Amino acid sequence: MFLKQFVAALSLVALFSSAPGQAQTVTPAEAQAIAEEAYVYGYSLISVEMSRRVITNVEKPEAKRAPMGQFANLREYPNAAYRDVTAPNADTLYSNVFVDVSKEPWVVSWPDMGNRYYVWEFYDGWVPVVFDPGTRTTGQKAQTYAVTGPSWTGTLPEGVKQVKSPTATMWILARTYSTGTPEDYKAVWALQDQYKVYPLSSWGKEYVPPPAKIDPTVDMKRSVRDNVNALNAAQYFGLMAQLMKNNPPASEDGPIIAKIARIGLVPGQDFDLGKLDPAMAKAIEQAPKAAWEKIAAYTAKSGVVKQGWVINLKVGQYGTDYMARAWLAAFGIPANAPKDAVYPMGLTDADGHPLDTSKNNYVIRFASKNDLPPANGFWSLTMYDSGYFFVPNSLNRYTLSARDQLKVNADGSIDLFLQKANPGPDKESNWLPAPDSKFIPMFRLYWPKENPPSVLDGSWWPPAIRKVT
Repeated sequence: MFLKQFVAALSLVALFSSAPGQAQTVTPAEAQAIAEEAYVYGYSLISVEMSRRVITNVEKPEAKRAPMGQFANLREYPNAAYRDVTAPNADTLYSNVFVDVSKEPWVVSWPDMGNRYYVWEFYDGWVPVVFDPGTRTTGQKAQTYAVTGPSWTGTLPEGVKQVKSPTATMWILARTYSTGTPEDYKAVWALQDQYKVYPLSSWGKEYVPPPAKIDPTVDMKRSVRDNVNALNAAQYFGLMAQLMKNNPPASEDGPIIAKIARIGLVPGQDFDLGKLDPAMAKAIEQAPKAAWEKIAAYTAKSGVVKQGWVINLKVGQYGTDYMARAWLAAFGIPANAPKDAVYPMGLTDADGHPLDTSKNNYVIRFASKNDLPPANGFWSLTMYDSGYFFVPNSLNRYTLSARDQLKVNADGSIDLFLQKANPGPDKESNWLPAPDSKFIPMFRLYWPKENPPSVLDGSWWPPAIRKVT
């Protein structure tokens, strides 16, 4: 598969350039426009790579990070200092692992999950979901899979199911539900300790991971998004070209691969901005800033907007919608496929004004318990600051959900309060602490119900966010 994709891409390149890796003569304006498209196209690939670098840049496994080919099992919900992924959740405990399947397959397994809700997502190097086993899809029994690379051929051990990766990089993320109590944390830890990953060559043997080395050049304090956005054009496109060697473009990407070859950007070949015409190079240098502004502005276009909420059902499989993929990589990497989880995000209040708790207090009112988010797994409402990270607060509360003891009004309605100050003892149970600034509320519906009312067909929608007067 890899060879076919790569040869097809190079064939298209040849049609548009005199020689692979040599830029055509294009005007500076054309060069910048192509570079902006290339930036958006490659944003998810660069984001996955930067995530890999940060998450695996440790000598041994710890809660948030682990070397390549080893699980990092988060033992508690992330706190407000967590920056490894954008828009984290406080409903499940993450189990992260990156594997490189360019040389051989990697085996992944987990035990019988009992009655515990869980979902695994296998992401390729461009961030689409390749496989999503879990409670909804494959059930609760113990399972074993082998992730195979683009060009692998061979026979797997009996009982091992194949997961074909179109790229060398595979990011595997398990989300295991937890109520957040000390007792429940321990129950989840017992399951996480049985999550296994090892190369196929170690099948039937005791696997001892090789020593890991720290890369001191990786900025471990900035968010992944900030690390990506800190790259200049030469760094960004140079890295993108090299990553495409083992993480080949999809067959449907042929047209854009041919287009970006016009500025000398070819999969697997060195991209040298210094060898381009100076005016052309200068134009390309402007592309990252301009392209990023387009990605950031895409938020309101990322899905259907109604009652001040945007719901995006494009997650997981993007085809040639590269802007949708780039936006997800910037603000929600890595997200579940819609049938596993949907993430309604608040944009404005009921009057169409931006959400800002430095100016207003807000409330979300459900008419009754029957109007709460319809999910087979669970639902929650998470508070984020404008950067899509948790908000520090006195209660260390980042979500409201079905597991909270939400107070019901006399008429059966339920109010969720979004504000910076504690609303008082009688309302505290329903208070989701907000920053003293603009904010982003996000619902999560894990395993959303398919029969109406359903978020999947639009027959359920979050109530409008209203100012408290």
